[in-house]
Amino acid sequence: MAKAIITAAVTGSIHTPSMSSYLPANPQQIADDAVGACEAGAAVVHIHGRNPENGQPSSDIEIMRWIVSNIKSRCDAVICISTGAAPTMTVAERLQAIPELKPELASCNFGSINFNISRGLQAVDNFKYDWESKYLEGTKNLIFPNTFASLEQYLTTFATSDTKPEIEIYDTGMIYNLAYMIDQGFIKKPVYLQFVLGILGAIMPSPDNLLFLYNTAKEAIGDFDWSVCAAGRFQMPMCTMGLVMGGNARVGMEDSLYLAKGLLAKSSAEQVAKITRIAGELSIETATPAEARQRLGLKGMDKVNF
Repeated sequence: MAKAIITAAVTGSIHTPSMSSYLPANPQQIADDAVGACEAGAAVVHIHGRNPENGQPSSDIEIMRWIVSNIKSRCDAVICISTGAAPTMTVAERLQAIPELKPELASCNFGSINFNISRGLQAVDNFKYDWESKYLEGTKNLIFPNTFASLEQYLTTFATSDTKPEIEIYDTGMIYNLAYMIDQGFIKKPVYLQFVLGILGAIMPSPDNLLFLYNTAKEAIGDFDWSVCAAGRFQMPMCTMGLVMGGNARVGMEDSLYLAKGLLAKSSAEQVAKITRIAGELSIETATPAEARQRLGLKGMDKVNF
């Protein structure tokens, strides 16, 4: 069994600052959390930007440049820039960092879904910032758009930037979207999939659903490398199952604010340490950043533009 790649998604765009005082909510905190996660054993760090004034998800290219440059100066983790950014952003906003910064790896969401994160309203009595409740409430009427036209735009941009796409699969139909884009020549194999379980509007986390996604992908596209992430309390169980199946795992405060039931995580590094410990108990070795680069066929940190 190949060494497992552990990814840390350190802030995302789902949780808001009032949900946890430990959530990285400004550029310095995001960079610090990513470096800490690398030191704890993450080979890849998955990065979103946030406004330094109020913690709101941001597509500002200079914020992203500062974050990834700071991480690069302090550790050798593979830096995966999110093109999800926030489901409320336009395709142009979500994509702009890729041709400018030319990262080794970037997320690529492979279909449109309802993206309802309004349950977060139940987690907080009083929000610190006005934008938080409005943002969460607005997702009741939100479609996260990733059309075939935008997928062509994404994949063409990735190819010209020599950035490997991390294909985000939120539901079964996205696997067939991928098979079609491979057939049309917009993306070449081998591909790297991230099975994302637990977004309200897409597939829910369960052992049966993870097996179904994996087996469907095998039938539709043949061989592939893959990882799994899951929302909230399902994070550790589904990531453990993914490791047992021979895949990779993504943890971090984007996906869950907790380390265990009722215990807030103080950092993504705590979650990385936990899944690494679980992997060790299962005799599964974890990859270094250099080993992750080799496994995924990445271009190397010397070829990025930050």
